[in-house]
Amino acid sequence: MSNNEVTFKHLSVEQLHESLEQGKYVVVDIRDPNSFEQGSIPHSNHLSNDSIGDFLRDADFDAPTVVCCYHGISSQQAAQFLISQDFTDVYSLDGGFTQWQALYPNDIAK
Repeated sequence: MSNNEVTFKHLSVEQLHESLEQGKYVVVDIRDPNSFEQGSIPHSNHLSNDSIGDFLRDADFDAPTVVCCYHGISSQQAAQFLISQDFTDVYSLDGGFTQWQALYPNDIAK
């Protein structure tokens, strides 16, 4: 694998929850706006086709960035997209917001 073939990594909801208070990760949520408004991982940023330009313009490309979707499937494609935009440390959240909600019902931002 050459240097230009960097791929995203996987992160469990437990790993993210353990380090959330430390602000170690930038969390981006790619679910639909209504779902995001209903509840999200604390301190996460909603990322949509409308906001991606602003996010890319302002982003720290070296910050550990975690992509969250519903179940951890769509986030993999989005994580690979961020890698293609020169992000260096990107994770797909395994289990997505559904698993976060199941394990940490008291840690949801509304």
